[in-house]
Amino acid sequence: MILLALDTSGPVCGTALIKNGEAVYEAAVKNSFTHSRNLMPMVEDACLKSGLEIEEIDLFAVTVGPGSFTGVRLGVEAAKAMAHALGKKVVPVNAMETLAQAFAGRAVRVCPILDARAGQVYTALFEGPDMVRILEDTPMKVTEVLEMLSAEAGEVLFTGDGVGVWGPTLLSCEPLRGRCALAGIAQRYLRPCCVAEVALKHLDSAVTWEELEPLYLRPPQAVRQKNLRELGHE
Repeated sequence: MILLALDTSGPVCGTALIKNGEAVYEAAVKNSFTHSRNLMPMVEDACLKSGLEIEEIDLFAVTVGPGSFTGVRLGVEAAKAMAHALGKKVVPVNAMETLAQAFAGRAVRVCPILDARAGQVYTALFEGPDMVRILEDTPMKVTEVLEMLSAEAGEVLFTGDGVGVWGPTLLSCEPLRGRCALAGIAQRYLRPCCVAEVALKHLDSAVTWEELEPLYLRPPQAVRQKNLRELGHE
């Protein structure tokens, strides 16, 4: 089986090709270009450099969120278009689970945090070595995350793009002092191969292009502003 994995849910745009359980191509970029300019050339490059035709792809996988509203939508629509054109299915992949997957095999509690602005993060909690989910995806204030983790015993590893924003705050939390760590720079972003790994664990979740939907934990900014205007709060 040949699987093409896509991720545009955060700061990094990534693609990976997996053939019979082995990676034959992986690329991730973080540059001044938008994901809309990077993604499809990367898909073409993946096929070219792996010696495969796009028609040979059996299954697609895409990160559906949580994450950037625009980024998530872009990846989902790209996956929809290719799946529709080729008559293939798509596995929707959760961003939080994918971030935790990078630490699979380690006996560590992983807390992904994605910066959601306004003092909030999107977060979840997983426990290794199999990265079993122990907290569903949720938007929380950083102070609430710290209160929650302070009440629990054990060490915790923070990962995700929110680490760059909130790292000093996390490390300075007295109840967590000495038992929390921050993922390194290279581990804070989604790896396209991890998207593929998660997809392979959830093959029974594959859907048609028509059924594929993004995962949003709160309404987009434009919708929130519209609601405020209608309530006369703006």
